[in-house]
Amino acid sequence: MEREWISGGTAAAIGLSIDGLGDVRRAPTVRVRTAADGPVTLAVVGDCPAADQELRAALPAVRAGRWAELTRWPGSYWVVAASGRLRFVCGDLAGIRAVYYTRGAQGMPWATEPGLLGRPLIADLSWLAARLAAGEHHWPHRSPYRDVRLVPGGFGLLLAPGAPPQLVDITGVEPVDELRAGAERFGRALTDAVQLRVRAAGGAVGADLSGGLDSSSAVVLAADAQAVHAVTYTDGYTSGEDMAFAARVTEHTGIAHTVTAGTDEQLPFGFPAGQPTGAEPVLEAAMYAMDTAYLRPVQGLPLHLTGHGGDIVLDASSSCWVRLLQDGRRREAHRQVVAFARLRNTAPGPYWRALKHAADLGRSDSLERAAKALERGAITSQAAVVGWSWCHLGAGASWLTAEGRHQVAGLLRQASRDRQPEPADEFDQWAALRSVGASARGWAPYAETLGINPVYPYLDNQVVRAAFAVPALARRGLVSYKPLLRAALPQLPDWLTSRRSKGSFTAQRIAGLAQHQKRLDELIASSPFADDGLIDPPAVRAALAQAARGQSAAGIADLHQLSVTCWWLAGQQTALKAAC
Repeated sequence: MEREWISGGTAAAIGLSIDGLGDVRRAPTVRVRTAADGPVTLAVVGDCPAADQELRAALPAVRAGRWAELTRWPGSYWVVAASGRLRFVCGDLAGIRAVYYTRGAQGMPWATEPGLLGRPLIADLSWLAARLAAGEHHWPHRSPYRDVRLVPGGFGLLLAPGAPPQLVDITGVEPVDELRAGAERFGRALTDAVQLRVRAAGGAVGADLSGGLDSSSAVVLAADAQAVHAVTYTDGYTSGEDMAFAARVTEHTGIAHTVTAGTDEQLPFGFPAGQPTGAEPVLEAAMYAMDTAYLRPVQGLPLHLTGHGGDIVLDASSSCWVRLLQDGRRREAHRQVVAFARLRNTAPGPYWRALKHAADLGRSDSLERAAKALERGAITSQAAVVGWSWCHLGAGASWLTAEGRHQVAGLLRQASRDRQPEPADEFDQWAALRSVGASARGWAPYAETLGINPVYPYLDNQVVRAAFAVPALARRGLVSYKPLLRAALPQLPDWLTSRRSKGSFTAQRIAGLAQHQKRLDELIASSPFADDGLIDPPAVRAALAQAARGQSAAGIADLHQLSVTCWWLAGQQTALKAAC
């Protein structure tokens, strides 16, 4: 599928111009629709079904600076608007349609790809190490490159001559009091996000069908509107229960279904020759061989549905109980936490204490405490996380050198002073949304190479807004799993929405680490992280060996992150040498 991009400011040096926005350029094949009235212009770039009259009706919002109103159509798109000398640009709430910007010699270049900014791209090793050690969600405005900023999902970029760039909140969530009050709106939004697209496709569409709730529900909705060819990957490490549910969905809908049985060649971390690196490191890079195999039957179809992001909008984390504590509802929080823990055979005491500790500290103090812990000395890799925390120093933090700990501590202190939501549930859901958005964004070069046009209905702006309007506490089911889905779409089969389990890829990742252990060890030991003295290769080597033997699952997620980041950095170095 063709690359889609736009650029503006002093970055607008290539591509085609957009009518009424002379300083904005676009890819020749990207879909653009515009409306204008004198000095007021609106352009929607990408996948948006809004009619021309709807765009014209939005021009008063441009004139009045009501920017969030320009993002309420279905689909996945960028918005560029001009009102006199003001320029506004934004992507979507999840950040799949990214916007990057930097300071130029003659203005403020912005673009939807870092490579279009017209400046050398130098990897920000300190931030990449911090992301490994403490998670990416503390720095939503940073990119993997020095001096290149990312407009966070949920914000737009407002530019005026002679003024610094301004980030504008476009989240536009309208809260409801409880689940039932928001379920119907969510059901309509998700149904539109799926069915408007598949009807417009004009023929059979592809779809992931893992057997989980999210992809299965999307497939059922799509099958009501269009022919669907679903694809499923399975091997000796994936869930048999997932496969059984995928088969049942196929029987229920009568769709075409291809199951690909993988071999050791498709195990994670193979990084086959010819795999594109993309503009940022993403976890999906480790799964490229698997993607290549199971997506082959649906290559070239008009679009490909996925359930990506369903976990974020349909569910919520235990941060919702931290929010109860923040609001002074201690008794209610304690009752729910104890019930949740006992239903899952977990000791409620440690779980409750961890949540109470998070509520007592708050975000800023939690980051300050993590920074102090790094400065005190080496971090001991912890076992499974008990409860929710603002900042968890995982196994990746235990691999940092003294210099690495110093640099990450400084970034955490800086983040503690940044403005972010203080209610735990709001902070967590937006952080999680931006994370899955980055994942989808980072998979774009793989999709292009594989001939896939991915569609993420759970991450449509209106789907996200409808979900986040429902309190996180209501989306976090004590007994039922993802209760919003059942309430919003009662027509889905009961055997599907009553499922409470979820498949895991841990065994598959362990097998991949074991198969590729030697190559991963060499990749990490020769990485810029090691060359710059930020990580300790022997510490990583020990953790890798332990994980490959299946002796500890605690550090697998961080090993995954480190492996794809080191592979990506190696690709960046190769590209730089080729350019020179």
